[in-house]
Amino acid sequence: MTAYQPTHKGTVTKYVFVESPDMTPADLAIRAYEISPGVMIKETCFGLQITGKAEEVESIISRLRELDPTHIFVKDRGFPPGDPRRCRANLGGARPGFFGHEFEVSLIGRISKGLEMLPERVKSGQPACPPRPPSRTGLDARRLKKIIEKTEET
Repeated sequence: MTAYQPTHKGTVTKYVFVESPDMTPADLAIRAYEISPGVMIKETCFGLQITGKAEEVESIISRLRELDPTHIFVKDRGFPPGDPRRCRANLGGARPGFFGHEFEVSLIGRISKGLEMLPERVKSGQPACPPRPPSRTGLDARRLKKIIEKTEET
């Protein structure tokens, strides 16, 4: 048995997640195709998968992030596309890691909201973190005992 020989040697693959009220994965893909010189772009349900030389991929991603910086997130892919060690064609079912992406996408809406608020706070001079709400104190045990005794009397 021969060792795995990567077909995309010298390349990197990045996932680009988009969770935007103004942009869909298809919109992002169209823009990526317009600015991509010779990289492989695959549209996915969560955004894009971009494979190519590291400097080309980074250049494309930086230009894409300019479109909606608080709603576009990037992550490295550990294995190249088609790698038999991880390819679902060899394993069946959802691609390993898909459920992790699904979970991450469920969180990025909250992260986006925080990023959107950050510049407003800096401009307005508000503290970076909102003040904590006053903590509610629990019911004093003596007070609870009196309440119980009162209800028992009636």
